[in-house]
Amino acid sequence: MKLIFLDIDGTLTEPGSNVPPESALKAIRQSQAAGNLVFLCTGRNYAMLEPLLKYGFDGMVASAGGYVTVKDEVLFDCPMPEEEFRTAMKVLHDNGVFCTVEAKNATYGDENLGEFLSESDGDNSEIERWRRALSESLNIRPMKEYDGAPVYKIVIMCREAKQLQPAKDLLEDRYDFVIQEIKEHGSCQNGELINRSFDKGKGILRIAEHLNVPIEDVYGFGDSMNDLTMIETVGTSVCMANGAEALKKRSDLVVPSVSEDGLYRGFEQLGLLK
Repeated sequence: MKLIFLDIDGTLTEPGSNVPPESALKAIRQSQAAGNLVFLCTGRNYAMLEPLLKYGFDGMVASAGGYVTVKDEVLFDCPMPEEEFRTAMKVLHDNGVFCTVEAKNATYGDENLGEFLSESDGDNSEIERWRRALSESLNIRPMKEYDGAPVYKIVIMCREAKQLQPAKDLLEDRYDFVIQEIKEHGSCQNGELINRSFDKGKGILRIAEHLNVPIEDVYGFGDSMNDLTMIETVGTSVCMANGAEALKKRSDLVVPSVSEDGLYRGFEQLGLLK
């Protein structure tokens, strides 16, 4: 039995979409029929990945590793301590950083975030996901509606890296600032603030250990820098052709883009369909 972990945006689907290519679904079904298990491994919270659960995944590493399941069994559930969340939000907002906060069942975004993104030049799947999510109203609620539910991570966006430095000075010992790759003259810094107690790689290890599957039988497919811990953890790592150049260099295999049947071709090349 092999374990296969799939990022969503830019890997399983076009960024911001909830509809995988038919070729990707064919690969997943054939691989499961061969006795393998296929998991989502995503920065999305439960609410934003839920539309994909109808495709029959075997569990998830959600919220960048903060919420981990096998079938209906929860293996790990680790929201931010409330005091640390409040501290992070204050220092980020004080320095002009736009934020979205992800609870399990809802996502809340700062006012004017859509305007900021429309004026920003970014070139990675996470930026495109948020543009699409906001333009199509994919359950991104206004920050003023935040109800105090436990938060798993904070997505951060700003013009300049120096805006993040005060938050790093205060929080970097406990939180990893995962910043996405941007093109040379990009005008948007974007990434995630993630508790060092978890990441995608740690989530994968929790599932592999629970199922007693050796890491050499674990595969991971991703495209952006928030997939780095997954790529560094699995036995065989795969990056999509549409992915970050830095991630490609660290991956064992690069496959065609999500829009060019990359998942199916990767599964086929790695012998995961039989």
